[in-house]
Amino acid sequence: MKRVWPIPGVLAAVLIVAFLLLRAPDTDAAAMRAKYGGPPSQFVTLSDGPTVHYRDEGPRDAPVLVLLHGSNADLHTWQPWVDRLKGRYRLIRFDQRGHGLTGAAAGGYDADAFARDVLHLADALKLDRFVLAGNSMGGANAARFAMLHPERLAGLVLIDAGGAPVKREGGGNLAFTVLRLPVIGPLASKVMQRTLVERSLRQSVANQAIVTPAAIDRYWELARYPGNRQATRERFALPWTGFTAAQVEKIAVPTLVMWGEEDSLIPLAAAGWWRARLPDVRLVSYPGIGHLPMEEAPDRSAADLARFVAALPLSPGPRSQSVVKPVASETGLLQPRRLTIRDEGSQP
Repeated sequence: MKRVWPIPGVLAAVLIVAFLLLRAPDTDAAAMRAKYGGPPSQFVTLSDGPTVHYRDEGPRDAPVLVLLHGSNADLHTWQPWVDRLKGRYRLIRFDQRGHGLTGAAAGGYDADAFARDVLHLADALKLDRFVLAGNSMGGANAARFAMLHPERLAGLVLIDAGGAPVKREGGGNLAFTVLRLPVIGPLASKVMQRTLVERSLRQSVANQAIVTPAAIDRYWELARYPGNRQATRERFALPWTGFTAAQVEKIAVPTLVMWGEEDSLIPLAAAGWWRARLPDVRLVSYPGIGHLPMEEAPDRSAADLARFVAALPLSPGPRSQSVVKPVASETGLLQPRRLTIRDEGSQP
């Protein structure tokens, strides 16, 4: 008698076989450290926190900038800025918990946990006051740190930052969308093909020249660093809560908001939301640029950052004080609040 397979059983069998064939294993931790953690990389175990992969470059007595990457990125996203600015500033960047060579961490993945790591790293490196810059998720984490520890900051830089309660219409990132789906998300994270990573990165940027084979490999390999996929699932499972106007209005730190006008992940309207609520804010936007201005337009964005930092009274290094005199801006970048973004209809 011929055996008849029920349709659900066939589908289940097909899915299981496909999963086994396509499953992407974790990368080897030692191999990843050798590839992405060579000099000038260092590692430090934070108090009540993870062992963090970081890089600390530039003159020890220069103004200090701490840089926070975005979701599923790593410290290498800041390389274009480091190349242009390390002769003038001390630049500290690190893989945040659940990312890069830092990997998974106890204590969860909410904004307070990320902010706590910034504080502990600053303490470990004996930083008094510094400028904190963050992109995307890193921008939200930087804003949260500014709310909790404003006394440690001379300035805040939000680059296409998360945290604004502004709804995006269309666009988005394929990998982020898939990984957030119930049932499918955990399976997709186990499969995670390189083509998915490439497509997601291309969706995030307008300047496609930065989507190189090396960049795709780095995102794909470090996303599969042991513990990072589970960390991503835990992070994406958290309920999304944007900041309130009342929270942002209390950030008593000079702030530079930088935005790619073609950002398909976090729309330009979010820049207007930040600008309307931050007490001391400058805003610059970049036509033809997407979610990663520091990579897509490194010359322009690094120059704008330098003009902002030059106007700040800040501590140039550990346990010392000096004041950098403001410089004039030809573009009007340093005019607080009155600088407008080009897409006027996107402002709240």
